[in-house]
Amino acid sequence: MMNLDIDLLRAFVAVADSGSFTGAAEIVGRSQSAVSQQIRRLEDTVGYPVFERTSRSLALTGVGGQLLIGARRMLDLNDDIVRSLQAPRANGRLRVGLCEDFVPQQLARLLARFLKLHPGVDLEVNTSLTRELFDAYDKGLLDLVIATRQFQKRGRTIWREPAVWFAASDFRLDLGKPIPLVLLRAPCTYRETIFETLGAADQVWTAACTVSSLMGVQAAVAGGLGITILGRSFIQDGMQILQVPPHWPDLPLTEIVVVGEETADRALVQPLLSFLADGLRAPLEA
Repeated sequence: MMNLDIDLLRAFVAVADSGSFTGAAEIVGRSQSAVSQQIRRLEDTVGYPVFERTSRSLALTGVGGQLLIGARRMLDLNDDIVRSLQAPRANGRLRVGLCEDFVPQQLARLLARFLKLHPGVDLEVNTSLTRELFDAYDKGLLDLVIATRQFQKRGRTIWREPAVWFAASDFRLDLGKPIPLVLLRAPCTYRETIFETLGAADQVWTAACTVSSLMGVQAAVAGGLGITILGRSFIQDGMQILQVPPHWPDLPLTEIVVVGEETADRALVQPLLSFLADGLRAPLEA
């Protein structure tokens, strides 16, 4: 019976999540060549290739996709055991505002795991758009906000991901016609980025749909009403990352910041922030 090495699995998941050996090296804090060697050792252990490599792309094999599911579970269990032994017991009430941008696919799972590790924490979670969370924080209704960096420079950045153009899987971009857009209502950094990008590209557009939530944006895009900009983690079944013309400007990174950690109870805040940051396993740029 083979034994799977946790360090090899961590490197494997990092490559799968980042889409490159370079990105994985930043996540695990090792050199690119060291990560490549770890993947080769993992492939030797399981007896199959886990990635299909070409000069321009990197994709999971069938075995790699199956291994990824189990690897995440093993890393979660390993990390939870280590945290339970090392982390001091946290007790108390913490009112947290979390923006919808904060990796919706992982958020529920991460919070559930955190509460199992810290049963003494009474966590009140408010999920909303960034501007509404900051309003609640300023009124004293929240202890901590984890949200998208908006127009004001506020908070400490804890996570970043690339912004991308999204469209329905069968959408075809026709530059000869006004580009149909799916927009969040103002004020919104995604909305402003869309306008700035298309303005710089001298591209004509039309507002096909304006909604009030990120779930509404996803539904409208998947339904084929138009295209939009969101963080890369928002892609779902029925969507594609749209390949846009090379003369369109590059998109900025989506930044998630934390506000309130200086004034909230550090015994509660620090375990939560560390847990969320580790769970995302995404690199911060220097």
